[in-house]
Amino acid sequence: MAKVTFNNSNNLFYQSLKLAVDEYFEKQQLKKTGNWRLYIKTVILISTAIAIYSSLLFLHLSTLPALLLAALLGYNLACIGFSVMHDANHGSYCTKTWANDLLGLTMNAMGASAFFWKQKHNILHHTYTNVDGLDDDIAKSPIIRQCESQRWVPAHKIQHLYLLPVYALSTLFWVFTMDFAKYFTGRIYTTAGWKMNVKNHLIFWATKILYIAFYMVIPAMVWGVGPWLAGYLLMNAAMGLTLSIVFQLAHVVEITEFETVALDETKHLETAWAEHELRTTANFAMGNKVISWFVGGLNYQVEHHLFPKVSHIHYPAISKIVMKKCQEFNMPYHKFDTMMEAVASHFRFMKVLGQSQVVARKKVHAQAA
Repeated sequence: MAKVTFNNSNNLFYQSLKLAVDEYFEKQQLKKTGNWRLYIKTVILISTAIAIYSSLLFLHLSTLPALLLAALLGYNLACIGFSVMHDANHGSYCTKTWANDLLGLTMNAMGASAFFWKQKHNILHHTYTNVDGLDDDIAKSPIIRQCESQRWVPAHKIQHLYLLPVYALSTLFWVFTMDFAKYFTGRIYTTAGWKMNVKNHLIFWATKILYIAFYMVIPAMVWGVGPWLAGYLLMNAAMGLTLSIVFQLAHVVEITEFETVALDETKHLETAWAEHELRTTANFAMGNKVISWFVGGLNYQVEHHLFPKVSHIHYPAISKIVMKKCQEFNMPYHKFDTMMEAVASHFRFMKVLGQSQVVARKKVHAQAA
């Protein structure tokens, strides 16, 4: 199995930052988990999802309003993923473990598996961010090339043109392909996964069956197969696009860095883990409260990667501390002023990576310089 170690012997930056952030929470007398703002958001988002789903099933809607509601449901589910599922599965939603576990199952309500997500995201992605060979979020794929070390194929020349359709289909691949691949192989990307107990197996199969019942069988019986399929695909397209674009803006852009490790190779990085997170992560639209609300604070990915156990509602406040400490220790702090700047950077970067390996290497290095 591939392995990466970090040089944490000189970790004064993170020690100083952690002390400053802890001091902030102590002075403000705040818990690092969520509060009433997060709980109200949860009620709004989940109630909206239930209302949309119920409207689609029980109201006699014409085609256009029904399709628009299906797309809105997909977007709403993505927002639940950002704001509720993400915090819960990091254990930062509240102080109660059982509540975090329960709300973490909103991932299963979207069709995927919280059990596998915790491993691929909390462990592999957060420990080995942008390390090709370990980070499942940038796993090697014949469809898209996300970093310079990945093998180039001619189809990548136009990957910037077909990215949106791929992102639109991503939740379908996740629900019906990737989860089952992890389940039956016991591996997540190149790494052996946690062993499942009886409870894990039961939750996996029960929620997959419920997903099929609530999102496929019941709507098809009410609407008919054709209308259901159109609505189902539109819902997934909206959800997949929203999830993919927001997550890609954090790491797969021009200003972030990448590492690579080969299978069964042990690689030592001279940077400390916290510095690695700064170099591989970017924020966007930090001043936009509307975007922050809908994406669950994931436009503050720098803060999230440094403090994954802190709820996203605290990121705007602690970002000021992080920026100050980065300046003090001469550390990078990557950010885009607007979301559109980040989106443009992502597509430019993917276009460069889609060119031949020699050309792409020169352009990526030129952009980094």
